[in-house]
Amino acid sequence: MKNILFFMGLALFASVGTGTSHAAKNKGLSLEDIAKIESVTSAQVSPDGKWIAYTQSKKRKPYIDDDGPAWSELYVKPVGKEAKPFIVGEVNIGSVRWSSDSSHIYYIAMRNADTFAGVYSIPVDGGESQKVVSIKSNIMSYTLNKDSDKLVFIARDAAPEHTEKLVQKGFQAKVYEEDVADVKAWLVNLNDKEAEPKKLDIDGAVISAKFSPVNDQLLVQTSPSPRIDDVYMKKTLQVVDLKGNVVAKFKTEGKQGKAIWSTDGQHVAFLGANDYNDPTAGALYVANVKDKTVSKRVSNDESHVMDLAWHNDDIIYIEHKGLESRVVKAAFMRRIASMPLVDYGNGIQRSLSVANNGAVYVLADTAKHPRELFAITAAGMQRLTNTNPWLDDVQLAKQEGFEYEARDGLKIQGVLVYPLNYKNGKRYPMIAFIHGGPEAHRSNGWNTRYADPIQAVAAKGYFAFIPNYRGSTGRGDEFARLDQHAYADPEFTDILDGKFALVEKGMVDGDKVGITGGSYGGYATAWSATKLSEHYAAGVMFVGISNQLSKFGTTDIPNEMHAVHARAWPWDDYQWMLETSPIYHVKNAKTPLLIMHGDSDTRVHPSQSMELYRYIKTLGQAPVRLVLYPGEGHGNRKAAAQYDYSLRLVRWMDHYLKGDGGEPPSYDLKHEKKLEAEQSEKATDK
Repeated sequence: MKNILFFMGLALFASVGTGTSHAAKNKGLSLEDIAKIESVTSAQVSPDGKWIAYTQSKKRKPYIDDDGPAWSELYVKPVGKEAKPFIVGEVNIGSVRWSSDSSHIYYIAMRNADTFAGVYSIPVDGGESQKVVSIKSNIMSYTLNKDSDKLVFIARDAAPEHTEKLVQKGFQAKVYEEDVADVKAWLVNLNDKEAEPKKLDIDGAVISAKFSPVNDQLLVQTSPSPRIDDVYMKKTLQVVDLKGNVVAKFKTEGKQGKAIWSTDGQHVAFLGANDYNDPTAGALYVANVKDKTVSKRVSNDESHVMDLAWHNDDIIYIEHKGLESRVVKAAFMRRIASMPLVDYGNGIQRSLSVANNGAVYVLADTAKHPRELFAITAAGMQRLTNTNPWLDDVQLAKQEGFEYEARDGLKIQGVLVYPLNYKNGKRYPMIAFIHGGPEAHRSNGWNTRYADPIQAVAAKGYFAFIPNYRGSTGRGDEFARLDQHAYADPEFTDILDGKFALVEKGMVDGDKVGITGGSYGGYATAWSATKLSEHYAAGVMFVGISNQLSKFGTTDIPNEMHAVHARAWPWDDYQWMLETSPIYHVKNAKTPLLIMHGDSDTRVHPSQSMELYRYIKTLGQAPVRLVLYPGEGHGNRKAAAQYDYSLRLVRWMDHYLKGDGGEPPSYDLKHEKKLEAEQSEKATDK
């Protein structure tokens, strides 16, 4: 498998003609490099198969640009030719769609003097963008009918006109979870420029809507309310007409993912769960619009389906299994075997788009590069973009799949990244990077990002270990349920057993192992720094859980927690939830712990970090620090907060895994010195 990936990587880079095969390689990535890594974020092929519209992230530069999340630019690539920048600069282009005749590109953006995000269109053969529709609320998504003369968009109800006046007078009381604006669908007649959007009479909060490819019926996903818990666990799937009449309603249960029409409009394919307690929407279902029957077409016994598209009588889907992925074409009407278009071991495919002529395009990444645009051809994956050409000149550390046995005999898989200049027989420090969810998984692709600066720590001489502990996806429904009513142990001893395996191999120094992760990975970090503290020399916890009881009372997903994780209510199993909380084991805490959290997080309330900080600080057995990021939620979105996070994480690990340890390093990162240097350099350039 390693040889396959190696030669595949050479072929993929050669296909875009980077011309750097003989250039000297720079030694490894730095945190500054990670802060500027960009990627292709979405792609849509035109119906006629002649064009591909894609969005590409454009990172803001810390200390130089005004703070904020990455920009999103629009590029259009004629098939067989070079891509053209269409809308670039300080823009945020989203939800790109094509008109049915492939003449116009539609997108959502907030441009010029816009107060709210609206829908725009731009001719593919040149011309300026024109606003199609906007209201006094951000448009979240939209769909075009087959004739491109009707558009349905989804948005929250606009705030009442008196709201602003009341705010000015200080009346800003919020009624928790009750004063949330509803999410509805509106119809726009594109042939009548004077017509106002008309709200459709659809029960519940509208989560998604897609026009049929053959008529003006809509495939809609709704939930009882727009609250995230209802969206996760209580979606319904139905077909309605433009008067809101239900044409077909399909019986589904549990989590529900993407839903699409068949090419002839007679069927619907969607990603769904096996039952209410399935942690994922990883199986593929097909529903008949006429008789409302639903049948499972691809099970998630040993894998998970991640995306899907329909072309004529075929369903094309991306399937993740273990650390790899593939693209499959499945004949819907004919009784012939499914055919892999791309087999396992050829990069990690994330999303796909299919033209009317059957041309298939995917976004994919490998261990050598982040997400890029690929065409699937008879010869295999053909890379079409190179978003970070400078990355071709960087020497990256070796990465491979790693399988080991947990203490109960269960096989656990993970990704292992070696120190950049690894020497056989030498022991190295290691950092374990733990994914959240836990219904998620890491593949043998690109895993480096601001919260997981994996290639940067490898360049500094660390092993980076990325385990898919029990409860992870990618290995089927049964494996994903192994953590239900089994918080912390054995799921987090799976991580520890990975450490033991690498120490036993003589690769890792067992006294110099750190652990970090966000969300559920932050829970794993907190547990490892308390209950399992003797095994870890440093920890960095991000938006993590410390108290399962108070977490339940402060999160926006209590029903999801009960249904697919705890399988118990706090009042029915109080002692179990207490004993699976890191604060319960705080007397064991000897691991130096850096805790970081967005102060506006609704998923895992920042009080979770405050609780653990106060317990450890008061007990006084281990160094602890708490960093809060103003305005950030469940993960940092803005450039400065992301870069600050990376700096603090790596410095904490260096201090305790490579340095003398003891008291924590200074809390002040001296950002002002870097700011002054950048401003001085900018002035000199002028």
